[in-house]
Amino acid sequence: MTSYLTIARGTTSVVEDRGSRFLCTLRRVATEDDARALVAALRREHWDARHHCSAFVLGPDGSLQRSSDDGEPAGTAGAPMLDVLRGAGLSDVAAVVTRWFGGTLLGAGGLVRAYGDAVRGAVAEAGVLRRSLLTELALELDHADAGRVEGELRSRGVVVLDVAYDARVRVLLAAAPDEVGRVEAAVAAATAGQGVLESVGERWTDSLR
Repeated sequence: MTSYLTIARGTTSVVEDRGSRFLCTLRRVATEDDARALVAALRREHWDARHHCSAFVLGPDGSLQRSSDDGEPAGTAGAPMLDVLRGAGLSDVAAVVTRWFGGTLLGAGGLVRAYGDAVRGAVAEAGVLRRSLLTELALELDHADAGRVEGELRSRGVVVLDVAYDARVRVLLAAAPDEVGRVEAAVAAATAGQGVLESVGERWTDSLR
């Protein structure tokens, strides 16, 4: 797994049906604790609402998935909310739908539709971005060569994350796993074959889809 989709920004969406109001709050989250903290915060903020149903998907492979009906009939809230997130192929995202009851029972079908539509509206408003796994590569250079080499690498489209000056200059580069060979070739060309790259880690980064 070297990339996955998440939302571009947090947002809200409202659906109303026969007096009931369904407010979806959609946020990026990194952990299960973050997702549960979002539910708790909304429960405090909207203390007068009857239900705070939730669904979240976490991890590059979307392997951690949870949902809660929070008192609604089983399968009418959390499950359809989770289906929307999964259907959009999103991860590292939490959806909380806060419901104010309007006095008219909507039935199972009405609830499934309202909760799902609230999340769909928020997903459409939030937009999508891709998170990609990048390999971090370190290159040490003499001070006399650092500026020229850095400029050549940037001109070749190599991502330069950081430049640190000490006894030597340490340039931190990043590349997608299938682009490491291209970066190695660029370094070799810029340093006349003298530059030695060291893989020092990996990081997930955001990029527009």
